[in-house]
Amino acid sequence: MKNSALLFITSVISFNILSAGGNGFKPCAGPDSARTVEISVVGDLMCHSPEIDYSRAKNDSLDFRSIFSVIKNDLTVADLTIGNLETTLSGREMKFSGYPLFNSPDQFLDAIKDAGFNFLFTSNNHCMDRGQAGLLQTLVKIHALRIGSTGTFSSLKDRDSIRILNVKGIRIALLAYTYGINGNQIPAGAGYLVNPIDTCLIQNDIVAANAHGADIVIVYFHFGDEYKRTPSAFQNAIVDKTFRYGADIILGSHPHVVQTASFVQKSSGHLAKGFVAFSLGNFISNQRWRYSDCGVILNIWLTKRGEHPVTISGVSILPTWVYKGKIGSRNRFVILPSDSAHFPLPAYLSKSDKIKLLQSCSDTKKMFDAVTAKGN
Repeated sequence: MKNSALLFITSVISFNILSAGGNGFKPCAGPDSARTVEISVVGDLMCHSPEIDYSRAKNDSLDFRSIFSVIKNDLTVADLTIGNLETTLSGREMKFSGYPLFNSPDQFLDAIKDAGFNFLFTSNNHCMDRGQAGLLQTLVKIHALRIGSTGTFSSLKDRDSIRILNVKGIRIALLAYTYGINGNQIPAGAGYLVNPIDTCLIQNDIVAANAHGADIVIVYFHFGDEYKRTPSAFQNAIVDKTFRYGADIILGSHPHVVQTASFVQKSSGHLAKGFVAFSLGNFISNQRWRYSDCGVILNIWLTKRGEHPVTISGVSILPTWVYKGKIGSRNRFVILPSDSAHFPLPAYLSKSDKIKLLQSCSDTKKMFDAVTAKGN
């Protein structure tokens, strides 16, 4: 793969920085030469069959926007809003379905775009659920909405094109890899379709990102043991190696629960102290049990002063919880902030709902105690 030409992709994002609500510390105002970029990242964007059923509007049309209606303002304030698209958009002719082989209506992606997402990780265990055709069609639809992506690719040339986003003059490299694809087969000669967690590939990509002028390298991994709230030995080993290769920030999902996050002292890369969030959990799904019915918006501020290296100048979280039930006469899924200090609890929540929501907030905050109490 590395023998083909490396390309440099730049995307200029020109929104203003605004403060997002949540827990943690935020950057102080810097000198005039300081540039600060706010990144908001969530975990898995899943579309189970009940979400499709609940999205049906008049004349059997589909509208998923209500899922993000409450949380939208907390996503659109960032310069760069990222999530893991854990489904395919393979078209109606391939039949819409949820687990175990996902294929979602295009309107699900429309709602993601409307909610403020402008970049998606696409390498995960469900990206080949409709084969090569489904993967390629998904990329076409993502890019037609002018959303960036990485992790799955349409060609070898595309795979070797390192995504570097120029956001307010800070050059952010984004790389993504998955542990597997659920036993689905990649056609012969098309290994470029999905980035596997391969240490040689990861190291080469980080070197390439830095060779093309990245100020900071962010790596996403789809990895870990499902429903386990602590990182596995494999997760820890891959994270340790990736930091040694020069990664600065490592983000993860797949366990469908929120796992721990921490700052990590390291000797390579652009940051002296890196940051890892092993799993950001489910942002939207139909998994209704404790720990899987909730997620988090992770906010990271990057600051560059003059010609000095980029620093992490702030980190905060906004815990979230997924409501499923009646709002008025309609069945709805809605992502809610679970911190009652940030958002008054809606009247449509039952007593049981409120208990689950508040419990999820406490559960999530515990996973970020090490990073939201003080700065880097």
